[in-house]
Amino acid sequence: MKNFGQKVNFIWNIANLLRGPYKPENYGNVILPMAVLKRFDSLLEPTKDKVLEKAKTVDIPEILNAEAGFNFHNKSEFDFNKFTDDPDNVAANLRAYIRGFSKNVREIIENFNFDKEITKLDSNNLLFITIKEFNKIDLHPDKVNNQEMGYIFEELIRRFSENAEAGDHYTPREVIRLMVNVLLNEEGDYLTNPGNITTIGDFACGTGGMLSVAENYIHEMNPNAQVELFGQEINPQSYAICKADTLIKGEDSENIALGNSLTKDDQHPDLKIRYGLMNPPFGVSWRQYSKDIKQEHKNQGFDGRYGAGTPRTSDGSLLFLQHLISKMKKDKKGSRVAIIFNGSPLFTGDANSGESEIRRWIIENDYLEGIIALPENLFYNAGISTYIWILSNRKNDVLSKDKGAIRKDKIQLVDATDFYQKMRKSLGEKRHEITDNQIKEIAQIYGAFQENEHCKIFDKEEFGYLKVRIERPLKLNFKITEDRIENIYSENTFSKLFDEEKYNKLKKLSEAPEFKAKDKKKLTKLEEGKKLQDKILNRLREHIDEDKTWKNREEFKEVLKDILGDLDLKRSLMKAVRKGLAKRDETADYCKKRGKIESDTDLRDYERIPFSHKVDEYKQDYSEFVEEEKENITAYFENEVKPHVPEAWVDYSYTRVGYEIPFTRYFYEFEELEPSHEIKEDIEELEAEINEIMQKVLG
Repeated sequence: MKNFGQKVNFIWNIANLLRGPYKPENYGNVILPMAVLKRFDSLLEPTKDKVLEKAKTVDIPEILNAEAGFNFHNKSEFDFNKFTDDPDNVAANLRAYIRGFSKNVREIIENFNFDKEITKLDSNNLLFITIKEFNKIDLHPDKVNNQEMGYIFEELIRRFSENAEAGDHYTPREVIRLMVNVLLNEEGDYLTNPGNITTIGDFACGTGGMLSVAENYIHEMNPNAQVELFGQEINPQSYAICKADTLIKGEDSENIALGNSLTKDDQHPDLKIRYGLMNPPFGVSWRQYSKDIKQEHKNQGFDGRYGAGTPRTSDGSLLFLQHLISKMKKDKKGSRVAIIFNGSPLFTGDANSGESEIRRWIIENDYLEGIIALPENLFYNAGISTYIWILSNRKNDVLSKDKGAIRKDKIQLVDATDFYQKMRKSLGEKRHEITDNQIKEIAQIYGAFQENEHCKIFDKEEFGYLKVRIERPLKLNFKITEDRIENIYSENTFSKLFDEEKYNKLKKLSEAPEFKAKDKKKLTKLEEGKKLQDKILNRLREHIDEDKTWKNREEFKEVLKDILGDLDLKRSLMKAVRKGLAKRDETADYCKKRGKIESDTDLRDYERIPFSHKVDEYKQDYSEFVEEEKENITAYFENEVKPHVPEAWVDYSYTRVGYEIPFTRYFYEFEELEPSHEIKEDIEELEAEINEIMQKVLG
């Protein structure tokens, strides 16, 4: 087995042995921990005898690790070669073998919950054959390097999870390479400086693919670079694979943590990183753990991670982004991070919503450096549009050969949706891939920071807007007719006086001897409500006049008071009756409240107005900025609204500030429609062809 595909297929064929007792989606419960064990076994085989000899006299982990040549060891007498010597006791021997590992490896295997699978395999006579087949493949790093092993794990997981929901996905390696190239290609001076320790974090790290690719990129640039990797993963299996890979590479596996990084379970609370990479799940709800997050937002504000706000609970993407920003270093150099999103974080949420406020905080603080739109059908379980966001808290403000273009107060959009080639064979939803040359080309476009057909550059204020409320006067006429009397039932205050369904239900219950006092009270209330409804409607019917119309609300109020005044109706009920008898009428007088013209809420409209001022800094309270924009709002209203709606006015007390990034709008190209005479000619040609075919068929 010399290539990647052969190795994956070999392991997949072992998985197929499990068919029957295991469903295909559960193969990973066996294959993944077994592959990890075989990987460790292959590594430890050359020094196994030395470790066993030393273990006879010493039981100190550090000494046994030294004998093994790694930060882990196994002091059990068993290994994969010996399991097949005793088929009757293979389960007991495998458990003894696992217990013989150092604590750090045992913890990895425990996260696979593998002991349960050993029992199931053994009871179905599958354990021996599974181990025997695994023993035919050599997973030693000399034969399978760490990068290839990572590919193998990810491909196996992809196959095991082909039916997973779209939000639960794995990042194709070419997408990771693109992210790393864009993130680090302007960082050469820093990364090649021998005195720097480069910290990289991924807090939804999966099996650790992003961390590995970033580390390899840096080591290709500087083989002696000191790189420290930090990660956190909520899925125990993925966490175990990532931690095993870190341990095998001789790095600090304690930097890889298990748990939900968005909650109090953040295992790196004080960590600050130089570079960050993340691909959090798309559109996944955070409702089940919202309490922690909302409490942090409320109690800690900007001293915590979520000071800017929280998005709707159906999608936690922008929570991951705030978490990643909280890990940025605040020294002179600062940090750069990249994160993959679907389209939702670009525009979901109206002005003043949680999403919009998070975008405002990011953009007004000048964190957002650029966004790259990726081709569709890149991901295994999601064919949707995806985007890479690149952020920095120390944007370059001086033109420099080493630091690149001036990015301060600018946001770059790159349309890379056409940079792909079709795959010969689809993998789930993945039908496209980005080639190495295309990765270089996209990274060059981003690094050049020059506008072209694929790149647009904007001032950060481009994405902000003022949401302004436009009001129009309420004008109503009033009539007492049968149609309008019937319309009173549509007013909730009136209709809830008597609910026929509730009444019939209670009336039936009242026949039973155990009828409760509180239910009797409800029944009486409904009966009284029905009587009041009938009184109101009967009075109105006595005054029906099809020809009489009132166009002044105050005048009609007096008329209605004369008709219904002695019924001593509540103000809300009198208002409901009046509304039922009303109809919008442009020729009627203005309805006024406390001397002011009342607005018609059904005609209320909103305008989005671009900013006219620069935003120098983020302020949570934007009222001062809105006041500065008042002249801009007025000018827009006078030029764009009032000529079409002369009676309208602006409700200045309402104005909200919003932010969104309508990415596709900036790259939309209008395609001129085919002239109508050409369309007509095409239709006539088709009709002629159809007629000719029909004549042949019908003879």
